Amino acid sequence: MATGHTDPRRRDRIIDATLDHIADEGVAGVSHRRIAARAGVPLGSMTYHFAGIDDLLKEAFTRFADEIVALFERHLGRADTSGQAREAVVDLVHTLSEGPPRGLVLAHELYTLAARRPEYRALTQTWMLRSRELLQRHFDADTARQVDALIEGLTLHRALDTEPQSRTLTLLAVTRITDPT
Repeated sequence: MATGHTDPRRRDRIIDATLDHIADEGVAGVSHRRIAARAGVPLGSMTYHFAGIDDLLKEAFTRFADEIVALFERHLGRADTSGQAREAVVDLVHTLSEGPPRGLVLAHELYTLAARRPEYRALTQTWMLRSRELLQRHFDADTARQVDALIEGLTLHRALDTEPQSRTLTLLAVTRITDPT
């Protein structure tokens, strides 16, 4: 492994290690020492690349939000009709809820942090606005806001329910919110 300034991926490895650590142990367990060990970098790299733990957490959660927005884009970007957009939302809910629990855990760690600490709310607000902008390609602004909240709620319920709802029921919920007739 390269050292010092010759390791162009060091910062990225630190951010990745931070997200992995949060998914495994929560935000409360984040420290420079733990993340450096997990990333396989010298402890001094932490303060070289990040002003402090808050800077590191904001960078890590920004990367996570970018990943979720990219997932929204992949699903919604294929839709040309309102029916296809509804199906894309159903696919998104099922993809998010049936995958590894990492994304669900990271999202809720961020929500908890934002609920406790106002400086993290800007990050969640930016994430929500970006998601809604993608949804607004297919639905009006008020509907996009409701669908965004529905995605969050259905994803959580499907992921944690011992008998998660079917695609048919998910489509029914999405249709009830998005179909003006």
